[in-house]
Amino acid sequence: MTFKEQDSRKKSFIRKIFAMGERNGKKEFKGSFESTEKGLESISDLELDSAFLGSTDSLMSRDQEEIQSFRVFVATWNVGGKSPHTNLNLNDFIKNDDSADIYIFGFQEIVPLNAGNVLVIEDNEPAARWLSLINQSLNNPINGCSRGPKPATGFSGSKFFPKPSLKSISKTFRTVSRRKLKSCNCTPLELERKRSKDFWFRCQPSHVSEDGISSEEDEEEDPSVFDISEISIPESGNEMKYGLIASKQMVGIFVTIWMRKELVPYVSHLRIASTSRGIMGCLGNKGCISVSMLFHQTSFCFICSHLASGEKEGDELRRNLDVIEILKNTQFPKICRTPYGRMPEKILGHKRIIWLGDLNYRIALSYSETRRLMEANHWDELLNKDQLKIERDAGRVFYGWKEGTIYFAPTYKYYYNSDTYAGDSKKSKKKRRTPAWCDRILWHGDGIRQLYYIRGESQFSDHRPVCATFIVDVTVVEGGPKKKMLESNMKVGAEEILSTNSRYYYP
Repeated sequence: MTFKEQDSRKKSFIRKIFAMGERNGKKEFKGSFESTEKGLESISDLELDSAFLGSTDSLMSRDQEEIQSFRVFVATWNVGGKSPHTNLNLNDFIKNDDSADIYIFGFQEIVPLNAGNVLVIEDNEPAARWLSLINQSLNNPINGCSRGPKPATGFSGSKFFPKPSLKSISKTFRTVSRRKLKSCNCTPLELERKRSKDFWFRCQPSHVSEDGISSEEDEEEDPSVFDISEISIPESGNEMKYGLIASKQMVGIFVTIWMRKELVPYVSHLRIASTSRGIMGCLGNKGCISVSMLFHQTSFCFICSHLASGEKEGDELRRNLDVIEILKNTQFPKICRTPYGRMPEKILGHKRIIWLGDLNYRIALSYSETRRLMEANHWDELLNKDQLKIERDAGRVFYGWKEGTIYFAPTYKYYYNSDTYAGDSKKSKKKRRTPAWCDRILWHGDGIRQLYYIRGESQFSDHRPVCATFIVDVTVVEGGPKKKMLESNMKVGAEEILSTNSRYYYP
């Protein structure tokens, strides 16, 4: 067959497709479809995408997407600048009953907030110890054997053998590399669209292999971009039930996220941003760490924060400003390599958002009045004086966010290793602190349902840990057109397409 005959058949095939689209009530394109080269070139790539490949997205959303629910455990704890000891048991804190799919732990003051840690270099050893304790509790090692460093193992360094970095310690607990978790899986889908278009409207037959996929595209594809569906769990992690997704420290703030290892391959676009709100509004003794990721087809953002302290009148306004500035200034790096990227760059652009931390909001009452209401169990009256509730109700902060009903006593401030609030036996008013619900968990977005909201009773710190469990809806695509197209090696002729009742039918 001559090149002229091939070109004529190609143009005839295009006309049939657009005629079929018009019969189905699709968008009509302007311009001539006469068998001239000018008429053919008048069809832009955007129009071809819309007419021929546009139904792929509608098929995916209509036939392939489904909503699945996952259980998410969230905990926040200000540990008062203390490094965990080897006998600290996290099982009561974590409430590990093998039911949660995702665990988010946020810590504040994992190191003392002194000048050395704030201005010079932060100490990573406590963070490594927390990681090891969490791993021991979540993965419940059999016969005392766990992967990674044990809590009893010291991380102290020497002149010749320095301490291992937090980054190297974190690798021990991962079931896949961080590079793969950060990968953008938008690009392969768009490449598949391009390949499909090249198959139907190819003008360079010499670059097309027998299965209809362009070998030239395979050679040009960036090897740093991974298809998330191709990620596999390494054999060395088979004994682990949960794998580490993310861990990040900023001075005393530390956040770590764990997930069932069979779910880890569905995580992509992992990004982390730190926002400092401490001394002079720029140091990391206060602020937040935000983690953004795509799980299946739903974007998540987790914010762990430590806001401005102080119980003087007006200090709540500084905390409001911290929240406003965090929402305004937190910017996630753009890693999507196409204009079709689905991941937002700002916190409020995500579908599911959970904010946890020592928010430091106090009770707008005197110490004596607060203690009187607590002793009388007048919790509703006390909650009505909670600064965070007052500020939210007035619309000055966290507008549109939700928080579960509080059924637990104030979490701050206790004597260490005691159930006694600091100040109960203090004669000096300078060191006395009014009890308050400083430690909180809030959320934003639809598809999030809180199951419980409680506090732990560990006496390790002057704060009590706060925990919550959520059921979160996630959009999942199973066996979508992309997968079917990749698995198929058949050449589909025009007669087969035109014989179907619906356009671009995928069996």
